[in-house]
Amino acid sequence: MLGKISNLSPTVVRRDVLASLVVFLVAVPLCVGVAVASGVPAELGLITGIVGGLVVGCLPGSSFQVSGPAAGLTVLVHEAVQEYGLASLGVIVLAAGLLQLAFGALRWGRWFRAISVAVVQGMLAGIGLILVLGQVYAMADADQPDSGPGKLAGLPGLVAHILGSPGALAAFAVGAGTLAILVLWPRMPAKVRLVPGPLAAIAFATIATAAFGLPIAKVEVRGLLESIQPPGLGELGALAQVSVIGTVLAFTLIASAESLFSAAAVDRMTDGSRTDYDKELMAQGVGNAVCGALGALPMTAVIVRSAANVQAGAQTKLSRILHGFWLLLFAALLPAALGVVPLAALAGVLVYAGAKLVPVRQLRPLWREHRGEALILGVTAVAIVVTNMFEGVLLGLLLAVVKTAWETSHVNLDVRELTGGRLVVAVTGNATFLRLPKILDALEALPADRPVELDLSELRHLDHACRTALDSWAAQHNGADGPPPSDQMPLATAGSARGR
Repeated sequence: MLGKISNLSPTVVRRDVLASLVVFLVAVPLCVGVAVASGVPAELGLITGIVGGLVVGCLPGSSFQVSGPAAGLTVLVHEAVQEYGLASLGVIVLAAGLLQLAFGALRWGRWFRAISVAVVQGMLAGIGLILVLGQVYAMADADQPDSGPGKLAGLPGLVAHILGSPGALAAFAVGAGTLAILVLWPRMPAKVRLVPGPLAAIAFATIATAAFGLPIAKVEVRGLLESIQPPGLGELGALAQVSVIGTVLAFTLIASAESLFSAAAVDRMTDGSRTDYDKELMAQGVGNAVCGALGALPMTAVIVRSAANVQAGAQTKLSRILHGFWLLLFAALLPAALGVVPLAALAGVLVYAGAKLVPVRQLRPLWREHRGEALILGVTAVAIVVTNMFEGVLLGLLLAVVKTAWETSHVNLDVRELTGGRLVVAVTGNATFLRLPKILDALEALPADRPVELDLSELRHLDHACRTALDSWAAQHNGADGPPPSDQMPLATAGSARGR
């Protein structure tokens, strides 16, 4: 890698440096905002961004996507910190990174692409909804309830708190102003949009807060080195808990799926080399293992930063490596700059990021063309809001499997009448237990006093439940006129069964 960088032309280096500065400016408010929303020191978000640039940026996999703390993991991290404590976060992230490394070494990276897109979209939509609901409270400097239903039920009280408290009203105004800038920023002239929207919104909010002397909460600064908390032997014992193992699996699944889906999106945006999914999964595993060892936030490849990298004209991996270097310089030399940023402004940025995770524009066409997929998306999102991340994703995966099984188990019954009044029922397709009601209803509708032959020779699949049910039906139908003829072969061993 270093050899390739040393051979770069001055033109390529210049474009990569400029791209790295754009990505750095996009990453700073997002790294800090994700950390604050996750309930951890702001510096931990910067540490994860630094590792994503300096470590993952050097590794093979994808050449253009940028890794760091992601809004998609905010809810899960917040739940983990609340339940197990900040000291255990490093162990969970470390274990997730080691799992990613193992999956990549086993060449399982490509299988993460087999996860239903509807489940992934539903997962992100659920995360986005919880993020929006939670950060609305943060916009008013108010404590948010722990559960999704609690956040919904507390909204009327939040409105009353905002209207009845000058401090809360001022904080909410700053957050709402930040959100308004982000919404309007894409409509600004191209020259203005050279400054990333999140950075501009945070800058305006910070200046307004200082100019008017607003008494609202700001980011607490601890210092980069003081925030690093490597996990000890005591925290490693937490991995013996079933609930912690479930959290590790959820981290691994979500971080891997989001990274590989981001890689697929970045590949479509560029004409360069394609992503090696197994190597990319291992690179993410290395990054998360390092972040876990430092007690920092988990990382994924982030589409917002990756898209900014490509659109800024990045040519090689140098741009994402340099973005990590700029983050390190900022965290080391200008940590006090974080102390003037209002929390309400960061909450506004995350409300915008959370809303972007909900695929509102895609819902209507998806409902028209693939209602089953839209249903899975909606159920997954609602389940995550009502229960938790892990249970919601499991329900979505279960629904996706059931839907696929239902759609692939098509079966057709064709009834023909032969000479002598004999009926032949040709069964084709895939006969599974999901289609048993249809099969038995059709068979039971046949005349009981007519000889019937079941032709199963064209079936592609016949599961045990269907075979047992058809054996039973054939026996009952044969019993209506007496025993079957002597040359009758049992249904379980023949391609067809004759009944009389």
